[in-house]
Amino acid sequence: MIEKNVRWSRQEEALGYTRVGLADSYWLRLRGLLGRPAPARGTALKIKPCSSVHTCFMGYAIDVVFLDRGGVVVKLASSLKPWRFRVCPGAACVVEFAAGEIQALRLQVGDKCEYC
Repeated sequence: MIEKNVRWSRQEEALGYTRVGLADSYWLRLRGLLGRPAPARGTALKIKPCSSVHTCFMGYAIDVVFLDRGGVVVKLASSLKPWRFRVCPGAACVVEFAAGEIQALRLQVGDKCEYC
């Protein structure tokens, strides 16, 4: 799985950086974080393309950030517990973190995700 550093920003102000693995094939997208331990702080999984997620069969809560094609945050789902679903029509991809990362990065709708 390819990993890259991404920069989270709000109006040119850096909010933080995350090491992101990319799930862009059918099998990697299908699996997502299922069967894996919760991501460590400062790491995440980007699933592309993706506009909906579920946490069925997961043993922990996750934070989910929905992004548009330009990398702009269009929806946030904090501490999504197991057996839950979230949908964001029009989202191009999602970034899945361990629960608490959205708050730690202070992410809001309208923030930007950029590859470094």
